[in-house]
Amino acid sequence: MTDKKHDVLLGAAIAALVLVPLPVLAADVAGEISTAATHATLASQATALDGVHTHLHHTLNCLVGPGGSGFDAKQINPCAGAGSGAIPDESDAAKKKSLEGAANTTRAGIAAADMATATKAASEVASELKALK
Repeated sequence: MTDKKHDVLLGAAIAALVLVPLPVLAADVAGEISTAATHATLASQATALDGVHTHLHHTLNCLVGPGGSGFDAKQINPCAGAGSGAIPDESDAAKKKSLEGAANTTRAGIAAADMATATKAASEVASELKALK
């Protein structure tokens, strides 16, 4: 094959790779909500305030995603790879509003300095999220 033909074929192959859309991985909103609910439940069952806060951080990270309000990169994001967070990935306006309410309750639980308040917030969030599944 001549160099000219080789260059043309190489150019065509590169153009095809650029022009052919790559499959977009769909977000797993249901999975994000389910994982957030699991961590809210774990938070509600924790026996120490640090445990409640830790699992509430995991819950919030799943709900808001890396670009969201309250996302804590120092905490685990159990929903990494599932999407951008349940709130940004949710397209249904009513569900999105419910998720935002759950995120607000989660933030309040994280901010709570006493076990009873934090655990109550975790229980409420777990119930709200389980209702959305």
